[in-house]
Amino acid sequence: MNEIILKRIGALLSVKSIVTLALTAVFAYLAVTKQISQEFMVVYTVVIAFYFGTQTQKISDAVESKGAQ
Repeated sequence: MNEIILKRIGALLSVKSIVTLALTAVFAYLAVTKQISQEFMVVYTVVIAFYFGTQTQKISDAVESKGAQ
């Protein structure tokens, strides 16, 4: 159980995850203060789409490799 938790914490410390979490914090701050610009929305959307796209691809690859065995 502890090993799984450590692996997940380690995965959160990747550069991709840190950037995504930082951008999400900035997005939340800008949303609360009603200062979101169109340019920031575009950048945020691209980063979030990339992040979840790569996560989905990892899961898909894992399912395919497990099915091939």
